[in-house]
Parts: sequence; structure tokens; C-alpha cells
Amino acid sequence: MLNQTSFTGEITYFRNLDSCILDALQAAQDKNVGPSEPTNFSILQKRLEACQLRHPPLYRENVIKPYVSTLNMLGEAGFSQVLSRDPSREGEACLMLDIAQAILLHGEEDYNKKATDALQEVVSDLYDGFLSAEDRRDIKPPDIGIVAPLVKWGNSEDGPYTWPVDSTIDFGVKAAIVNLPIANAQRGIFAWATLGHESAGHNIINADTGLRQELRNCLWNGMQNANVASLLPDYWASRIDETASDVLGILNMGPAAGIALIGYFRALNAAGGREPQLRNIGPSNDPHPADILRGYLAASTVSLLNFSKANRWATAIEAETDKDLARIQLGENSVITPEEAKDSALIAANCLVQTKMECLGNHALGEIQNWHDDDENIVRQVRSILKATEPLPEIYSKDVYAAHVVAAAIVESLQGKIEVPMLFTRMINMLKTLHDKNPSWGSLYVKYPGNVVPLNAYLPFKKS
Repeated sequence: MLNQTSFTGEITYFRNLDSCILDALQAAQDKNVGPSEPTNFSILQKRLEACQLRHPPLYRENVIKPYVSTLNMLGEAGFSQVLSRDPSREGEACLMLDIAQAILLHGEEDYNKKATDALQEVVSDLYDGFLSAEDRRDIKPPDIGIVAPLVKWGNSEDGPYTWPVDSTIDFGVKAAIVNLPIANAQRGIFAWATLGHESAGHNIINADTGLRQELRNCLWNGMQNANVASLLPDYWASRIDETASDVLGILNMGPAAGIALIGYFRALNAAGGREPQLRNIGPSNDPHPADILRGYLAASTVSLLNFSKANRWATAIEAETDKDLARIQLGENSVITPEEAKDSALIAANCLVQTKMECLGNHALGEIQNWHDDDENIVRQVRSILKATEPLPEIYSKDVYAAHVVAAAIVESLQGKIEVPMLFTRMINMLKTLHDKNPSWGSLYVKYPGNVVPLNAYLPFKKS
């Protein structure tokens, strides 16, 4: 068993972390490959046509119609040529089929409907949380006015991933695609924490022109000015997409995302036949920072969040990361000390959370989205609902969002008072209820649900 990590506060220790890792491991070992590929051109055309009216107007206009138009332009010969050029399904054929599967998944309503709607709600909420007018008050709108990603289920071996809009636009589609392994429709709460990385990470970086490069420059300069080990500025800056996505995911889902990522990485390593530990080696060809650095980055990011117990959570996450600490090697022969790893992670977090970006109108990412005591209070309320024995309510407070539900499920699963499978089921049911109320999936053309808020002349103080 893992040693218990104690710290002062409501969450006393991660006493059930082993069971949560086992839950993630069992999902990672699942051999289910998901829906079959829609490789028959004429049948695919008919299926796409049949499911159009089951999609809300927002997605008919921005996803289905342009995609169908692109397929018609390709024709059966062009469609077959794309498939033959990418037999391993790692490039354009994979993208083409993934878009089709996302459309069909939502339009045919016969494949894991409840879990699909739950997944879509989380992705939509995380995306909306960074791009809606409510969250970007006094900040210019995003340069690329795209809608929230569509979700799909895929092969368990492929893990979570996303096709950002600068890829899907090649097929005329103005929304990203987010994939989660099909096994996670039934189990694996920790995998759902990765949705912040995919939805509010990779896909947000693409919403503002020049943001990626500005973040990269900021990170490189921050490392240089701090006079860290000579390899670290280039190492972190060359991994800006994955580094910034980790940070953005935590800004949107709070500290639960940080500890869940550590547990999830341990599970994936165990599924690959290695020890259930964070890897201390970061190959030069891996676009991600080494696992151990990502653990310290999570702790550092949590320490910068705007809620009162941020430092306590950060201390606990760093202590959990320390349990897997060994000899840190980056690239072929470059070894860094634990102090250099932690210092550089804190510099990276500070740069990405607090530095004002010109392309964001001189605002920082942490000003657009952050985690507050109000969010912690909502998570506490949702946790009480998740562990209750009575049926789940059909209506929730307007302040409860999908990110709160996933965060609550993660935190409650770490306590071990309720079986993880039961918590997972109740999480899915809550998310499904929230999705049924989402205006973007109704008959209106609502791009960002966060925009549907009144502009009050006066807000009374909330009662304590």
C-alpha cells in the first residue's frame, strides 16, 4: 500500500489512492476497441444524412454540413485514397474517421448514450469556462470563434487525445474532437481528469492567435532569467503545448486534477508492464515533460490557485510526487537534481499562470480562469450528493458545473468511504442531468453557455 500523505485541512490524506489507481489500471487494460470504423463511403454518407437533425443547430452548421460537403468533394475515390495513405490510422485517415465517429455517436443515440452525454458535458463546460464572455470580461474575445469540441470513444490503447481545430479545419469542421478510451465509459474516474488537459488545454491554446508562441517565449525567458540548468529552458519551452495544457487543466478543474494525473500516470505505466510509478526519464523525442516533472508542475500550479487551502493541497501533491523520485534524466545523458526539477516546475507554473500575455489583451491565463473557495464549496456540496443513498436530484444549483462534479468524484474516491464504481456511476448520472439542461444542445444557437447570463445592475452580498 502507498504511504498516507497527511496535511491539515478537509482532505486529510489520499487514503484510497491505491484503489483509484487500480480502477484506472483496469480501464487501461480493457481490450475494447470502441465503435467500428465507418470505412464504407456510401454507407457513411447515408448515416451522416440520417443523423443530422438529431444534432443541435450549432453543430449542424459548424461540424456536420462542412464535413459532409468535404466528403462529397472527395468522392468515394478520394475517400479511399485517404484511407490507403494512412493504413496505421495515425494521420489524416484517423482524423477523417474520428470526425465521422463523433458525429455518428451523437446522432444515432445507440452507443453508450448516457456516458456520451456526460463526456460531452464535461468537455463543453471546460471549453466554455475559458472562452465565454462571462469569464473573459474586459478581455477580448478569442480570435477563432469555434464551438466546444465534439467527443468520441476510442481504443483503450490510444488513451485520451484531441484533434485541435487547426487540424479539423482541413475537413471544414470548426470544432475540435476529443477522444476518451471506451473503457472510461464504465470505469476510470482519474481518466476524466485528463479532459481538462485536452479540452481546456490543447484546444484553448489554439483559440487565440499567437498564444502558443507567446507562452513559449515567456517560459524560455523565465527559465533563462532564473539561471536554471542550461538544458531546462529549451526542454520546457519545446514542450509548451503539453506543459501549458497541464496548467490550464488544473486552472479549470482545481487541485483534484493534479492528484488524479499522478494516479493516472502510475496506472498507465503499470498497464505498460512497468512499476506503478511516475517515470523519472524524459526521452528527447517525447513532447511531454517527464512524469516526475509533471507531478511537480501540478503541485506548483495548485499552489498558485486562488483558494485558501491551495498551499496545503500543493504540499500534499508534491509529497505524493516525491514518493516516485529517483534519478531524473532528461534526454540522452542530462541529469538534473530534485531541486532543479522543483524550481523549474515552479518557474513554469508562475510564467503560465501569472504572466500577462499581449495576445490576451495584457491579461494572464490565471485571470481568465482559476479555482476559488466558491468552487471548493460547490465541490463539497456535490460530494455530499455523490455519497448519499437516496436518488440523485433532477435539478442542481446554477452554480454547479461539470468540472465541479468530476472534481468532487475524484476527491470523494480518494477518501475510500464509497466504492469507486458506485461513485463513477453517480458521477455519470449527474453529468447526464447537467447535459440535458445545456442550451448548446437544445434548439437554440448558443455557442458558449457561459454567455447566457444576465448583466445585473446590482448584486447583493451572499449570506455567509
